[in-house]
Amino acid sequence: MEIKVHGNHTQVTDDIRDLVLQKLGHAERLFEGKVGLTDVELSEESNPRMAADKFRVEITAPVAGNIVRVQAASHDQHVAVDTAVEKFERKLRRLKERIIDRSRSGANKRLNQTPGGAEIEEETPEMASIVRSKQFTMKPMSPEEAALQLEMLDHSFFFFLNAVTDSHAVLYRRRDGQLGLIESV
Repeated sequence: MEIKVHGNHTQVTDDIRDLVLQKLGHAERLFEGKVGLTDVELSEESNPRMAADKFRVEITAPVAGNIVRVQAASHDQHVAVDTAVEKFERKLRRLKERIIDRSRSGANKRLNQTPGGAEIEEETPEMASIVRSKQFTMKPMSPEEAALQLEMLDHSFFFFLNAVTDSHAVLYRRRDGQLGLIESV
């Protein structure tokens, strides 16, 4: 597993870099060889009001055709790294269990390996101007796989190409904690 450790508004010391490499190397054993370039971003908040969550760690990695993303914050950089790696390992375990369960059920043996179109995510503030745009390959997947991606990315919605109906759809988390599905016709 290749790991890229970088800082945002902070210097990454050799001590922290070694800690991240050691802990993530241990986490890789769950998906031997199936974890792509792992991006670890460490940042430090300079606002004194945010002293309790001064240090933030975000880990993003492509794993077996899925994107896994976690973040953690703490008053101490070592604690933030430990918490983020624990969350990362938990998500990897959950992803592995679901992949194994899915392969045993025999209902859907395809694991999102065919690239499709592109997806654009926009964030719009009050004035409705586009301030951020993302583009990436959209893969056809079932609503169950989209739910897994939604959980792995820890987002409130996920736009995907439904492999069952061959139409675009949005899976979103409702206020009651359940999932909703919007499909185009």
